[in-house]
Amino acid sequence: MTEMRCPWCESDPLNRDYHDHEWGVPEWDSRALWEKLILDGFQAGLSWITILKKRDNFRAAFDGFHPEVVARWGEPEVLRLLADPGIIRHRGKIEGAVKSARAYLSISETESFSDFVWKHLDGRPQQNRFAMGEIPAQTATSQAMAKDLKRAGFTFCGPTITYAFMQAVGMVNDHLVTCPRHAEVAALASRV
Repeated sequence: MTEMRCPWCESDPLNRDYHDHEWGVPEWDSRALWEKLILDGFQAGLSWITILKKRDNFRAAFDGFHPEVVARWGEPEVLRLLADPGIIRHRGKIEGAVKSARAYLSISETESFSDFVWKHLDGRPQQNRFAMGEIPAQTATSQAMAKDLKRAGFTFCGPTITYAFMQAVGMVNDHLVTCPRHAEVAALASRV
């Protein structure tokens, strides 16, 4: 079997770097998980490379993606972000991020956000063995997670967005079996 990277990352050096160092690496830090979920929500209707190119701008605009800060925002901060050309200026997505920060804080009263999302996989990354064209857009697990997130007050977290989130944060290893990162990410997950 010839090794080759997942084809989605080959179009841009930034995408390749993200693929080779971040995508699929298991993440358990609650704040980092929240940031990624919010960025995946901003991606809705766009390509990931668009978000990736603006990620540093998003981090600056959203005060490092600290939900405790974002949860206190109101109309002045929304207007500030709507005027920021460095991010995706979509009122619904910006207001959704504020609402989701409040939901994050509500969840944190009883459990960590990490535990809240990882419980859908019993805290263990799922090791898939997909070939080209087999990776689903959503699964029963992403549907259940999306339902729980929405029930908690999150927005822009449908089952397709949630599955992309699960892939990115290593809840599922969706590197193709031909990709050298598949085995590397599986090894990281085995240390859990």
